Amino acid sequence: MMELMGVGVDLLLLFTGFGLLIGILFGFFGMGGSFLVTPALLVMGYEPNVAVGSGLAFVFGTSVIATLKHRDLGQVDYKLGILMIAGTTAGIEVGKLGLEYLQHIGLAGTVVSVAYVLLLGGIGVFVTREALKGGGGGGVDHDADGEIDADDIPDIAKKIQSYRVPPMMKLRGGVRVSLWLILAVAFATGLLSGFLGVGGGFIRMPALFYLIGVPVPVAVGTDLFEIVFSGGLGSFLYAQSGAVDLSIVVPLLAGSALGARLGAAATSLVEEEDIKVYFGVMLLLGAIAVAVREIGGVLEMPILDTVSLIIILGAALLVSGAVTYSAVHELRADEAESAPATSVSD
Repeated sequence: MMELMGVGVDLLLLFTGFGLLIGILFGFFGMGGSFLVTPALLVMGYEPNVAVGSGLAFVFGTSVIATLKHRDLGQVDYKLGILMIAGTTAGIEVGKLGLEYLQHIGLAGTVVSVAYVLLLGGIGVFVTREALKGGGGGGVDHDADGEIDADDIPDIAKKIQSYRVPPMMKLRGGVRVSLWLILAVAFATGLLSGFLGVGGGFIRMPALFYLIGVPVPVAVGTDLFEIVFSGGLGSFLYAQSGAVDLSIVVPLLAGSALGARLGAAATSLVEEEDIKVYFGVMLLLGAIAVAVREIGGVLEMPILDTVSLIIILGAALLVSGAVTYSAVHELRADEAESAPATSVSD
C-alpha cells in the first residue's frame, strides 16, 4: 500500500473525509472537534496523549478557519468572547481542582463518565425540545448589529437580562446584560469544562444563546473565537511533549479547511430552529456513543468500542449531511423566489 508521511493512503483519505465532516459541524455549531475526533483516535488505537494532543491541534486549526468565515458574516462578538475567555479560564482551574479531588478518592472515572453522558444527553434533549416547540418562523436575521426581536430571546435569558447590575454591556444583536452575569455564566461553563476534561463548546454555545440571549449564529461564531485561544494553548502544550502527530492533523485539516467554511456559510442559510434541532441530535448521538464506550469498558467488551466509533462516524455523517442538504434546499428556494422577479424585469 502506497504511503505518504509514513501513513497509508487509505488512512489519509479516511482522515481527510472525516475532517471534511467534522469541519462542517465545527463551522455550523461552534463545536464538534475534539468531542468527535479524540474518541475516534482512541478507538483506532492511538495513545491517549497523542489522541488528545492531535485532537486539540486539529480543533485549533479548524476554529481559526471557521472563525474567519463567521467574522466575514458579522457573527463574532469579540467583546463577549474576551469576557467569556476570562470567566471560563477561572472556571476551568476550579473544575480541575474538583477533578483532582475525585481522582484522589478514586471516583473520577465513574463520576466524570456519568456526568458527561448526562450533560450531553440533557443538553441535547433540552435544545431539541425547545426547538421543536418554539415555532419560530422564517430564517435567522444575520444583521448582527441590528436589534434582536424580543420574541426570539429565550425566557431564561430574558430573566437574566432583567437583573440590571452595573456595569451593563451591549452585545451584538442589541442585547444588554450585566458584565457580572456574563462572567458568572462563563465561570459556570468553564467549571464544567475543567471538571469533565473537555473543550466545552457543546456547553458554551447553548449557554450563550439560552442564558445570555445572543442570536444562535453569533453564539456559534463567538464560541469559535474563544476556541481559537483554548485550542491554541492546549495544542502548544501537547506539541512541546511531542504528542501532536502531524500525519493525523494535516489530512484532518485538509478536509476541514473546506468543511468549516461550508458549515459557517450554512448558518446564514439554515433556519435558526433547524440549527437547534441538528445541535440537539448531535449531542444525543454523542451521549449514546460515550455511554456505549463506557459500558464496553465496564463489561470488558472491546467490540462496544467499535460500536461507539461507528456511532460517532455515523453521527458526523448524518448531521453534516442534513446541514448540507438544508443549506442547498434554502439556496434553491431563494433562487426560485428571485427567478420570476428577474424574468419580469427583463
